[in-house]
Amino acid sequence: MSVSLVEFSDAVAEIIAAAAPSVVGVGRAGSGVVVADGLVVTNAHNLRGEVAVSFEDGRVAVASVAGADMDGDLAVLSVDTAGAPALAWSEDVPALGHVVIGLSRPGGRSLRAGAGFISGLGVSFRGPGGSSVTGALEHGAPLVPGSSGGPLVGSDGRLVGINTHREGEGFYLALPVGADLKARIDALARGEVPRRVRLGVALAPPKLARRVRHAVGLPDRDGLLVHAVEPDGPADRAGLRRGDLIVSVGGQPVGSAGELAAFLGSIDDGGTADVVVVRGVEEVSVAVHFGPAGPSEQGTA
Repeated sequence: MSVSLVEFSDAVAEIIAAAAPSVVGVGRAGSGVVVADGLVVTNAHNLRGEVAVSFEDGRVAVASVAGADMDGDLAVLSVDTAGAPALAWSEDVPALGHVVIGLSRPGGRSLRAGAGFISGLGVSFRGPGGSSVTGALEHGAPLVPGSSGGPLVGSDGRLVGINTHREGEGFYLALPVGADLKARIDALARGEVPRRVRLGVALAPPKLARRVRHAVGLPDRDGLLVHAVEPDGPADRAGLRRGDLIVSVGGQPVGSAGELAAFLGSIDDGGTADVVVVRGVEEVSVAVHFGPAGPSEQGTA
């Protein structure tokens, strides 16, 4: 059945109007979404000092942080939502080409919205603490600065993701809804902050890693170049050094920060894994013990 542009336009406008009361401003330059009575979800990078939440009716309330996952760029705020409705969650599995609408209320200013299509699935990006966040949705809905933390809704008006990260100058990435995200939100609402296994290294961008190896006459090799090692972290205790090229972890080749993050996500706190590095031209294998995870540091994995 064909749909006219007028019908499509009217449908989008109806979806935006229905979702608007659930969209809030967070702080001076962020957005969020009401997910339950008294609870707002936003990005962890929007938390700066006292957190004010702005509602559609102009009311502003100071929120407390129930829980914040800095590495995963997700936070739950406890605030008086005063009847602002929770946005219903989609039960559909997102697919390439699905129509989506991004909404925001940047820092409490007027509602903003943009429509587009899902353009990528399972995308990785660097979180505010430097760790890799995996599994994001990529979409082309145009959004203004300050839209991070706001909702992404589908053609049925239900929540399909939390807008999180701008990809370059165009596409946006969103944390997809589902059982995993719901479990994370529920845990943060209870004040339970996740403990993630970290290797304790800062990684150089792949292009820089290749230039560095070329500059010292070393051959090309896929891997992750260690730019710095966190003192007394798992990598430091195992003997990894700045300049090492990580080529495999746990017997699996690693060629991107996303692959490393995926592996680390499968390791239990207190576990051990073999890490193979190229040091100059020599391969060195070390056993890394992942002790209790400490506070995140910018740029570490």
